[in-house]
Amino acid sequence: MSSFHPNEIKVREGLGTARGLRVAIVVSRFNSLVTDRLLDGALGALARAGAEAKDVEVIKVPGAWEMPVVVGELARLGKTDAVVCLGCVVRGDTPHFDYVAGENAKGIGAVAKESGMPVANGVLTTNTMEQALDRAGGKMGNKGADAAMGAIEMANLLREIKSAKGV
Repeated sequence: MSSFHPNEIKVREGLGTARGLRVAIVVSRFNSLVTDRLLDGALGALARAGAEAKDVEVIKVPGAWEMPVVVGELARLGKTDAVVCLGCVVRGDTPHFDYVAGENAKGIGAVAKESGMPVANGVLTTNTMEQALDRAGGKMGNKGADAAMGAIEMANLLREIKSAKGV
């Protein structure tokens, strides 16, 4: 049991508003039946959170494998506050799934860590197409919307931390 009173502890968490944030969405064209739904979810979440169309950019890439290089360039340019990565890799009968899914996650994670820019991973890695569709607006919600909200929360949190005096 903690001996601190809850009011004595400073708690920081990012706001769920996209106002004033520049957000890039990097979306895979591969498995577009799923990724188009993830993109719709992400755009809807950003709009509900107050994003302006002029501050949102959608960048389409061939597949999940190609995402890290684009995300890295966005981080290098420094004109984006957060990136949302959307894709879908469905397990097949070969090890290709493991390579693509693993390198995608490692690549976008490395960009986030090295650049300090929030990169939300909304790349679905599922065993079946049915599972993917369930997570792209079906019975499991829309992971594109979840990724967008995570990205803006992290962008706001980092802004707050950086602007705080005497951190």
